[in-house]
Amino acid sequence: MNRIFAVAICALTLLNVGCAQSQKSSEKNTASYSWPEEQWDTSSPEAEGIDPVMLNRFVEQLKSDKYGRVNHFILIRNGRIVVDEKIKRDYTAIAANVSPEETIGLNTRNPIFGYEDAYYHPYYKGSDLHSLQSVTKSVTSIALGIAIDAGHIQGVNAPVSPYFEAYEFDKSDSRRASMTIKDLLTMQSGIEWQTEGDYQDPLNSTVALENADNWIQLILNHPMEREPGKFFEYNDGVSVLLGKIVREATGQRLDKWAEEHLFDPIGIESYYWKITPDGEVDSMGGLYLSAHDLARVGLLMLRNGKWKDKRVVSQSWVRQSTERHVIDRAPDDDESNAGYGYQWWLPNPVTADTVAFSAFGFGGQRLTVIPALDLVIVFNGWDLHVDYGAPERALRTEVLPDAVRR
Repeated sequence: MNRIFAVAICALTLLNVGCAQSQKSSEKNTASYSWPEEQWDTSSPEAEGIDPVMLNRFVEQLKSDKYGRVNHFILIRNGRIVVDEKIKRDYTAIAANVSPEETIGLNTRNPIFGYEDAYYHPYYKGSDLHSLQSVTKSVTSIALGIAIDAGHIQGVNAPVSPYFEAYEFDKSDSRRASMTIKDLLTMQSGIEWQTEGDYQDPLNSTVALENADNWIQLILNHPMEREPGKFFEYNDGVSVLLGKIVREATGQRLDKWAEEHLFDPIGIESYYWKITPDGEVDSMGGLYLSAHDLARVGLLMLRNGKWKDKRVVSQSWVRQSTERHVIDRAPDDDESNAGYGYQWWLPNPVTADTVAFSAFGFGGQRLTVIPALDLVIVFNGWDLHVDYGAPERALRTEVLPDAVRR
């Protein structure tokens, strides 16, 4: 198999009817939906119960850049692609016109972390592999769930510290000793993380991380700020720790584990995953997949962790991951009180049957699953200076509630 290397269900606070409808959809008769083989089956909006006029109007708005710079939009219902719109852009020319003041990121070590470098962003070396940014976190969560299912990790309440015994850091703080894997998954680690400013600010902790020699050590050197499990604070570093935990628990680096236990079973043959200077996988934002393969991840989650007749990840993990464990504001999203699960976002629904869970990524990466409507939505984009969550939000809140037949 050729590869490129450098290497839910329902929000707890929502109406019970939403949960019931999500459950019904995910357990529908398998004869009514398709599974992709090497290629996806395609269909028309009309055949899948979607208003073509409203959908076509939205696609034209995407092509006119009404919602910013979208590269690829895919809409899937019943396992069949009904929209597959790829917008070609010259990112070499776009990057050449970015002024120093507008440059995102201050990485001086490695061009793979230079977000204006068209060789690596948004597509990897001219391929169809697109940077997923923080959507990587949600994929990492699935990989970790598979490791728990296999018995390599005792569960989400397992303490974090034993996985990092080889590192020197302050182990005297009892708050750090009490930190669990669940605290990392739900962004409630209590570890200090500077998120003020933006990716042009050298004091931003993520900028510092991407310039570090040893990512794991830098994260562990951050002091504890709060009691774990008490306060939500978005922290890229804890997602890197989750990737390392998978490696320590399974004996396989995260990319290799995911390849064997997640990508292979659902038919993903090509990917790229950034490797950090200390030889770990960038599990906070380093994964690249094609839009069609990212949709496979969404379909796996829509089908409660099964792929055809094979169980890839447990149904209980899918449900735990996509439950509302905390409430906070999604980054770069105007939806206040959005929920957060195990590295998955739960955006606010318009109606009970538009309950969704989503993977969000910098620049316009979105993977959204709406179980009750049997929908998988993929957006790839690379607009670093605007509200890059706007296209997915407009589709989910303004178009689909009226366009999709129940």
